[in-house]
Amino acid sequence: MQAQGPQRLRWSDLKQALVDVPALALSFGYFFCLLCGYFMLRSIRDAFGATDDASAVFPPAMIAFFAERGIALGQLTLQVLFTGTFLSMLLLQPLYGALVSRYPRRVFLPFVYALLVAALGVFYLAFANEAAGRGAAFFVFTAVVNLFVVTVFWSYMSDIYTSGQSRLFYGFIGVGGSLGALAGPFISDSIVAEIGVANILLLSMAFFCACLVFVVKLAPWARRRELERGDADFDQAIGGRFLEGLRIVARDPLMRGMALVMFFGVAVGTLLYNEQAAVARQIVDDAERTAFFAGIDKWINGLTLLIQLFITPLLLARFGVAPLLLLPGIVITFGFAALAANPLPMLLMVVQIATRTGEFALAKPARETIYTRVDAETRYKAKAFIDTAIYRGGDFTFAWVHKGIAAFGSAVVFMAGAGMAMALVVSAWTIVRAQRTLSRE
Repeated sequence: MQAQGPQRLRWSDLKQALVDVPALALSFGYFFCLLCGYFMLRSIRDAFGATDDASAVFPPAMIAFFAERGIALGQLTLQVLFTGTFLSMLLLQPLYGALVSRYPRRVFLPFVYALLVAALGVFYLAFANEAAGRGAAFFVFTAVVNLFVVTVFWSYMSDIYTSGQSRLFYGFIGVGGSLGALAGPFISDSIVAEIGVANILLLSMAFFCACLVFVVKLAPWARRRELERGDADFDQAIGGRFLEGLRIVARDPLMRGMALVMFFGVAVGTLLYNEQAAVARQIVDDAERTAFFAGIDKWINGLTLLIQLFITPLLLARFGVAPLLLLPGIVITFGFAALAANPLPMLLMVVQIATRTGEFALAKPARETIYTRVDAETRYKAKAFIDTAIYRGGDFTFAWVHKGIAAFGSAVVFMAGAGMAMALVVSAWTIVRAQRTLSRE
């Protein structure tokens, strides 16, 4: 197919956008509830990841097992947690693929959220009773589930909206998520000291229950759009093999580019996260550490909100995905270079905020618009494989890479990060080129 330039909006896109304003409102509310519920959990998760007190995270039997072999588990907290997350993701990916292949979306989409709510109920009991090992189990659970529910959300949006609509709507939908991501840490930061961590889980459950309602309410739009596309019927199973996502990534240059961007993006994020955790370990109290991470999240989500409101829609409508995919990697490269020259804690926080803001406000919306132009199997299988297995594979890899190179000092860590950031820019350029061969819809 002949390569195309940046896809600009047509009048028909604007007319169709007016028709689908009710779906936009529902999508806005859906993403708000999803990220509000998640970010209430994230602050708790990060507080466990940042402690070197193994007894607060791992069960006694696990601590004893490592101690008998001369290993202080508290010195490997993040590495062990990321390893457990990666292994859990590898086990769950085929199960998710089988679910997508055998059941229609009207069944497996609500099932994902119902399962999440039930699991949070179990964790509420674990926290209320101070069960041993709850920290590690909750860290792994939250890290795994976050990726699945968010990738399911954006796959669902790709069912509902056309490519033209995505460039109009995704920035606004992202605002709903950013508001939720602001509200979540604000709620946790404000009341965790009064009501305790366990009751934060109950509040989060209520938001995920609301997500289930939004999934059902949006189903008529998804059915109509799939009929217009001539794609797999929303009320029928997508079919295919449960590992088809891996095969699509292996054979499709565009999906390979998406996988590489995800991998190198996670690389820079994980290196930053580990350095940030070293700073947070100086805070002894769990509630104070939770408030520390919630404060960083508030800055990130506030900036993301402003960019999504005033910059992202304009860039997408006028220039397409290229600037949104390339700019974050360029900024990250300069940020890591500055840290390598002068690794100050305050500069680290600034680069962390810039890195995550660029991902959430620019790069991710751009990638998600591309998925509106591929088939349902790619949207639900290849995308899920990239967003879960590749993502956590990067976490696993660079958590241990950081452990190996941190002994040489923070400057060496940031030099490695600068190299990963440059690889991120190159990978983003492969996506820009490959997506030009796709049709508008």
